[in-house]
Amino acid sequence: MIRIPQVRVIDDEGNQLGVMPTPRALEMAQEKGLDLVEVAPMAAPPVARFLDFGQYKYELTKKEKENKRRQRSVTFKEVRLSPKIGTGDFDTKVHRAVEFLEDGDRIKVTVRFRGRELSHPELGRVLLEKFSKQVEEHGVVERQPVLEGKSMFIVLASTHKPKVVEPSPKAHRGEDSGDGASAEAPAPTPAVTATNGAETAQAAPPATGD
Repeated sequence: MIRIPQVRVIDDEGNQLGVMPTPRALEMAQEKGLDLVEVAPMAAPPVARFLDFGQYKYELTKKEKENKRRQRSVTFKEVRLSPKIGTGDFDTKVHRAVEFLEDGDRIKVTVRFRGRELSHPELGRVLLEKFSKQVEEHGVVERQPVLEGKSMFIVLASTHKPKVVEPSPKAHRGEDSGDGASAEAPAPTPAVTATNGAETAQAAPPATGD
């Protein structure tokens, strides 16, 4: 229920009706078969509109789902190489990396050494530099080659904007994919009071007026 004694009223067509007692505003809304919805409770006096509150809640829910759909996490993928990788396999890895970068993902490109290969880390550095050169139109080196234990890696950041995709219960993982990063949480929805003389509901207020 709207408890304040008077409100600034906007009708269902967006016309300003001025400040009036809340009971009178409610009566006018009911005459049109609509609800009186407080859309700007912090204003002085608060602003209320004539709305079909059921339709209003539906539109708010639809808008919230659309906002969530447009949100996409930037996923961290991994592409693994070996110092003795063949040309065909190397080209396949490059192609896969380009797909990841075009999707807006970041990539960790790792060279893993085995046995005596570790005594020639420069081979991994050369391979990583060659790899980054092949994908330079789609990603930039965010972290230069680093040797950690038996692996050397670089990190590539995409130069593409993340694509808008429908949310999925499972993160997309390629054949060389690694960890996934979580999406940003949506902003909290502020409260709005609606009344048809009998009930109170919660929804998010739009800006005052049209």
